[in-house]
Amino acid sequence: MFIMKRFMSRRTVLRGMGAAIGLPFLEAMTPALTATAQTAATPLKRFGVVFVPLGERPGYWTPSGIGADFEFTPILKPLEPFRNSITVVSELCNPLDGHAVSVAAWLSGSVPFRTVAENVRAGITIDQVIANKIGQDTPFPSLEVATEDFTGWIGGCDTAYSCAYMNTISWKSPTTPLPMEINPRVLFERMFGRPGTSAQRLQRMHENRSILDSVQEDVADLEKKLGTKDRGRLDDYLGHVREIEQRIQKAEQQAGTTATVPDAPIGIPESFDEHAALMYDLLAVAWEANITRVFTYMKSRDASQRVYPNIGVMEPHHAMSHHGNNPDKLAGLVKLNTYHASLFARFLERLRSTPDGDGSLLDHSLILYGSGMSESDTHSRLNLPTLLVGGLAGQMKGNRHIQAAKETPIANLMVSLGNKFGCDLEKFGISTGTVEI
Repeated sequence: MFIMKRFMSRRTVLRGMGAAIGLPFLEAMTPALTATAQTAATPLKRFGVVFVPLGERPGYWTPSGIGADFEFTPILKPLEPFRNSITVVSELCNPLDGHAVSVAAWLSGSVPFRTVAENVRAGITIDQVIANKIGQDTPFPSLEVATEDFTGWIGGCDTAYSCAYMNTISWKSPTTPLPMEINPRVLFERMFGRPGTSAQRLQRMHENRSILDSVQEDVADLEKKLGTKDRGRLDDYLGHVREIEQRIQKAEQQAGTTATVPDAPIGIPESFDEHAALMYDLLAVAWEANITRVFTYMKSRDASQRVYPNIGVMEPHHAMSHHGNNPDKLAGLVKLNTYHASLFARFLERLRSTPDGDGSLLDHSLILYGSGMSESDTHSRLNLPTLLVGGLAGQMKGNRHIQAAKETPIANLMVSLGNKFGCDLEKFGISTGTVEI
């Protein structure tokens, strides 16, 4: 018997000048005559978090019906195509009402220390607990991204609470909040190389140099060693990277020529829709190439004053969130919440259509989507909007609405999430048990 199959390391990268591009899983990375469970084909588990600010409109989020085949509400409707991957969990709560505390407590399950000084203290967040478990073999144990610049927010941002509590959803330790990267170009270059100052990146933009162009020789050599299926898989992956790079270059051209915002960081699109989508696509590529297995994505700051003219919402989000039962504001909030869900749905479709071993990225991942409050007018900590999406390599089943006991600490869910990734948690923050997911 002759065994002709070549074996390629899962750590193979394409190298160019100042760039190193990781590869997706290819069949060539499975040694011949080796059981799938013993190879790189074994599904890699991934964890992601998407935070949406200022709650979700009560009455338009929580499904009717418990268990399977629940009815999708107006806000959740864009996610209905993913029913079999979705678990809605209701009746979870944060420990306190308010902007700062609801953000800092959401993933940490803790009660943040009340201060406007530098002696902030919350708790390590579940993304970092999971990253410590599954993220140590990747270039980045975790990635933290956002779409709003929080660097100018210092001092007190909520009643007697530091801005640090609102500027991130990820904490490396109880005293170490992690910064969120908002610039797609910076994130792209962290992932693939070519670091530099804004001026250097702008110069490269004008010279139209592509990171992918610099690795073409390596690509040509690699393709000679691959079978037909692997070549198609590689072409699709590099096409994703190329398309993202071109979108960033286009955004840079817009940012570099806009007179009204001369100091806009290079690489940040003027359009929120494009900015949000670019971040989602970069995170998908990061998962596909095993650059990271854990991410947190803060769609906007919890006191965000962003407007959304692309969907006809011209009132700032935070101002609109204090609606006082004004029908127009309530309708605007439902429209905005549904829009954020539709952006998330696009990301899920990308994951579902991306092969990963014997399934897709969506099959092998678990994503927490939600907010630290429910009723925005009162900053309510009760019945938090909470969604779990993904198959986690067979560990999760979808098409479920789980109703926990009223005022179950969201920390209980974090215990369950951590244990899905082998963290062996008995206690997390102020948890009192677990949530059966």
